[in-house]
Amino acid sequence: MSTSLSTSGSASGHPTADAGPLALCAREPRVPAERLVAEMVPPPRFDSVRFDTYDPDPAQPSQTEAVTVLSGFAAGLGGAHASGSGKRRWFSKAPKAAPAGPRGVYLDGGYGVGKTHLLASLWHATPAEPALKAFGTFVELTNLVGALGFQQTVQTLGGHRLLCIDEFELDDPGDTVLVSSLLSRLVEQGVALAATSNTLPGKLGEGRFAAADFLREIQGLSAHFRPLRIDGQDYRHRGLPDAPAPFSDEQVAKAAYATPGASLDDFPGLLDHLAKVHPSRYGALTDGIAAVCLTDVGPVPDQSTALRLVVLADRLYDREVPVLASGVPFDRLFSEEMLNGGYRKKYFRAISRLTALARDAKPLVSQ
Repeated sequence: MSTSLSTSGSASGHPTADAGPLALCAREPRVPAERLVAEMVPPPRFDSVRFDTYDPDPAQPSQTEAVTVLSGFAAGLGGAHASGSGKRRWFSKAPKAAPAGPRGVYLDGGYGVGKTHLLASLWHATPAEPALKAFGTFVELTNLVGALGFQQTVQTLGGHRLLCIDEFELDDPGDTVLVSSLLSRLVEQGVALAATSNTLPGKLGEGRFAAADFLREIQGLSAHFRPLRIDGQDYRHRGLPDAPAPFSDEQVAKAAYATPGASLDDFPGLLDHLAKVHPSRYGALTDGIAAVCLTDVGPVPDQSTALRLVVLADRLYDREVPVLASGVPFDRLFSEEMLNGGYRKKYFRAISRLTALARDAKPLVSQ
């Protein structure tokens, strides 16, 4: 169903229509804790991925090795859970297990080498019903603790066979202590762990806060995992053309009005709005959005704003929402200081993902 256009102009100078595009800035989602738990599954982009759909780079043997190791890891999780229960028990306490040792694998590699594909494949390959497996980003996991409380999160996840944590990164001392305590409790309950990151577990937090002051917690986290290095180039740019140049404001607005379910926002206004919405709600912010159209894209003014934008880029990428933009190219969003700082890997991941979504959006201009 297409959106009709009228010939008159709106107050903003854009074309008007019987039903104009949506606006992310007009949304203030509320997300109940139950939804946070229910959505701990691989995102839509990775719903159908499997180990046999992963395309290892022949020049990078570590990629093929990762498939072999993770396939064996999944097969090893086929036994009964230490709790003896086959049902999710959100609010009941699972009996403490006595596992033979920490079971965890940690996928370390640059952005775009397929770590999330492999992590989601592990989730799908693990022989347990979906209710006994959890998959979420590091941010979503900490948000879950914030919504449920620490003890209830342990009870909720303690009966699971597997917890997959994507984009594992420690940004502050509070997260370090919180996650160290949570994972230790879950390991005691017999939960297997798997995580992805651009940073080796012993180096988490480096360059972001006084990691040496929290060395015990960081070393404790590292002890839960077997690091598995995955080398390679960003597959999103492998053999593909450069990202399309930004379009004009008028082209972006016209595409937004012509695309059912598209949103249209000016970039500075969206950045301001993100400061008013908790990052745990960024997924809900994009519910039902078919394409994100942005005008006046420019460099991000500060690091707090930049980190919020990274989370939004991750949620858009997970949901395969194309992004059409005017202004500066996405590789100029972050300053040189940001790209050389402690969060550089997050920023490069965001650039990589937004570039892929910009390619996906290019056909919208020709509608």
